[in-house]
Amino acid sequence: MTAPRVCIALVAATCAALVASVAIGEFPLSPLDVLAAFVGAGDRATHFIVFDLRLPRALTGLLAGAALGVAGMVFQDVTRNPLVSPDIVGIAAGASLAAVALIVLGSTSGTASVPLAALAGALVSGIALYGLAWRRGIHGYRLVLVGIGITALADAGIYYVFTEGRIFEVARAYVWLVGSLNSRGWAQVWPLAAALAVLLPLLLLLARNVDVLRFGDEVAAGLGVRVERTRMLLLVAAVVLTAAAVACAGPIGFVAFGAPHVARALTGVASVRSALIAAAACGALLVLAADLVGRMLFAPHEIPVGIVTSILAAPYFLFLLKRMAM
Repeated sequence: MTAPRVCIALVAATCAALVASVAIGEFPLSPLDVLAAFVGAGDRATHFIVFDLRLPRALTGLLAGAALGVAGMVFQDVTRNPLVSPDIVGIAAGASLAAVALIVLGSTSGTASVPLAALAGALVSGIALYGLAWRRGIHGYRLVLVGIGITALADAGIYYVFTEGRIFEVARAYVWLVGSLNSRGWAQVWPLAAALAVLLPLLLLLARNVDVLRFGDEVAAGLGVRVERTRMLLLVAAVVLTAAAVACAGPIGFVAFGAPHVARALTGVASVRSALIAAAACGALLVLAADLVGRMLFAPHEIPVGIVTSILAAPYFLFLLKRMAM
């Protein structure tokens, strides 16, 4: 199957998962009822369940997964390392530190205060990552090493905050740290939608230059690509996408790492443009599917989506190790 057909199939599967996520719940709806509500038909009760209760949560998961998938693909292409993702190089850790510090030590009376703190923390981590890794350009190994150091520092900060907090605030912070779509509303959907609407087209425009960068910096420069400017734009876009996703849905693990791998396996040796679209669809599909599993497995008790995706990480890493050993 060609890469465009794979992308179309993934987008279709994501749309089906979105409908299923909205249909399944304490008051189940049929897929036809959900589709009817989408086009303005159906009764008022169905409209309330779909648009006020379930659709914002599902869209938050879809958009956060897409943002993380795209960001992971960009980081892996820029560093030329398939084992890199934003949660490994400190972006998600910086967001988590800022959010946890506000929950435990600060005032969270405003509904937007924690997401804004997470967004600021991710952006500060991204600036520190780029500034410390810069030595006459950005090299993949320096970016990874500096990112691991930032992650370790942020994790240490989180543990320190926990020791200074009271048990109730620390418990709230732990819940946020695992990543959850519970109680997500339209206030989380719109920032994610805006970030993707602006940055995904930018990344698709830069995709041709990324195709050339795969042959090395010297070859790319010889073909007229402004290497460092392109790399900086790619990293800034990936950091902002990660910041938006973590701010709105929490640090959902494994998605930014795993979605690009699945996308590459499905599309093969394809252009960066096709790989980005496939990674976005894989990330969205992964988060929606994990959220459905978390809601249904021990219903009516719910497992946060971040726990489900993290559980998937262990067998996938073992699979990668087995492939590398062959």
